[in-house]
Amino acid sequence: MAHSDDTRTQNERSGGLIRKCLFPVAGYGTRFLPATKAQPKEMLPVVTTPLIQYGVEEALQAGMSNMAFVTGRNKRAIEDHFDVTYELEDQISGTSKELYLKSIRLLIDQCTFTYVRQTQMRGLGDAVLTGEPLIGNQPFGVILADDLCYNAGDGVMGQMAKLYEQYRCSIVAIEEVPAEDVSKYGIISGDEMDDGLIRINGMVEKPSIDEAPSNLAVIGRYILTPDIFDILRATPKGKGGEVQLTDALMEQAREGRVIGYRFKGRRFDCGSIEGFIEATNFFFEHVKPAN
Repeated sequence: MAHSDDTRTQNERSGGLIRKCLFPVAGYGTRFLPATKAQPKEMLPVVTTPLIQYGVEEALQAGMSNMAFVTGRNKRAIEDHFDVTYELEDQISGTSKELYLKSIRLLIDQCTFTYVRQTQMRGLGDAVLTGEPLIGNQPFGVILADDLCYNAGDGVMGQMAKLYEQYRCSIVAIEEVPAEDVSKYGIISGDEMDDGLIRINGMVEKPSIDEAPSNLAVIGRYILTPDIFDILRATPKGKGGEVQLTDALMEQAREGRVIGYRFKGRRFDCGSIEGFIEATNFFFEHVKPAN
């Protein structure tokens, strides 16, 4: 993660083609009730850093400095987090506690933050489409903060940004999951390419074990080409009565324009209580905290 003085250097060195990253953060976080009754699940801390900040740090490390959020009601804490808090900063100015704000100040100084609201929960595909005014006609990253990823070198989004420069098509992060968990994910099939990449030719949203074409699951890291917006506009509601990003990606995949990437690093499913506890223990023991 970008818990270091090298954040700006990493950003400038990457010199990437992708400058914007979209964060769909409008969900309710019901699995964490009552903790999420009045605060966004994305603000739950892993050690001392909120989940959403880890995601923004990963995007910045990848060379993306424009952070676009698709939010909803009761999500104001996210906006406040990526803003100056004058009263707090005045109170701790000149004390040793100033150091605790160093990581978030770096992000505020180096990034721009824009916001749009998703008024109804209609699926991840609808959330991405809602973010179109913030993205425009350019390729962009998508990070789902529930998936907390860690790699000692380049972050997962940074790895994918480099791949985009080579292939110029949509890229999704994938990993093997146990067979009993395939019903929780979008599952892909495809043809092996060089370097362990997969040219995707099939995607199924949350299939049963019997229906799953593999155990390779899409996790919460995407790089998408801007034609995804027109595809999403024409995509009917799918699994669960929601607009599924998987269905729109399948349209691109039919033309050979989606690559699956087995990323380097470790991913924690912080959308589940078990994964959240696992991440907290790992980061406490192995990752230098922001302060």
